[in-house]
Amino acid sequence: MRPHRGGYVLAWLGLVPFAAYIVLFLVLPTILALGSGLFDGDGNLTFDNLAALVDPVIVKVFGDTVWLSSATAVIGAVVGALVCWALLGLAETTLVRRTVDAAASVLAQFGGVMLAFAFIATIGTQGVLTLALRDAFGLELYANGPWIYELAGLFAPYIYFQVPLMVITFMPALAALKPQWAEANLTLGGTRGGFWAHIGLPVLAPAFLASLLLLFANAFSSYATAAALASQGAPIIPLQIRAALTSETVLGRENLAGALAFGMIIIVALAMWGYSAVQRRAARWQR
Repeated sequence: MRPHRGGYVLAWLGLVPFAAYIVLFLVLPTILALGSGLFDGDGNLTFDNLAALVDPVIVKVFGDTVWLSSATAVIGAVVGALVCWALLGLAETTLVRRTVDAAASVLAQFGGVMLAFAFIATIGTQGVLTLALRDAFGLELYANGPWIYELAGLFAPYIYFQVPLMVITFMPALAALKPQWAEANLTLGGTRGGFWAHIGLPVLAPAFLASLLLLFANAFSSYATAAALASQGAPIIPLQIRAALTSETVLGRENLAGALAFGMIIIVALAMWGYSAVQRRAARWQR
């Protein structure tokens, strides 16, 4: 029996809230960013605004942002993959597995002002751990200045939410490894190390790379945690965009924020395109 036409209508109506969310918070901001970056005040197409992207200061900030995102993505991916591997032998119903899964789901979303405050209260210039190390062992974390409020201070908070995100995204791929493959390998005289070298790692490589790209995009586009920590200066591109939008001293570069956003869109789009392409390849082994 063919579905009633009214069923199709109701099904499409269910997508309206999600579609509205996508339009308001993804499509519309992207169009506005492209409009302010590629068009002048009269609506004429121009590439003059993009000249900001070759400014030495902006190039350095882009480089620092890519470096921060890449480093935290690699560390988060490796540590998260090791956590997934340690959990592989546990059933999903065990207390440890359920606890780690729940903690990863929560901590992956624990960012912004709350995460910044947690790090300031712990390892800030007057943090609990900073004072304890100073009083008990004479160790001074900030002998060379308050690095926690600079680019270096963003590494630990970013890794904090990158690791649980890796656990969430990579665990399904690792769990999809079929036990029959390992059994066949042993039956044919293979070793455990040979299984991982010739079967496990090649199969998991696309999923790992896809998760790595997702972590990079996640770090590259993060704003709230950095904004709460680095209250002075703009060491990464999202904070440069904030400075361009709120500064009352930068004149003649009203479209700088749009140009910077355009550059971010290009980089994130390339990362997510790579993620999608690799994920399609990884999905072949999860069927």
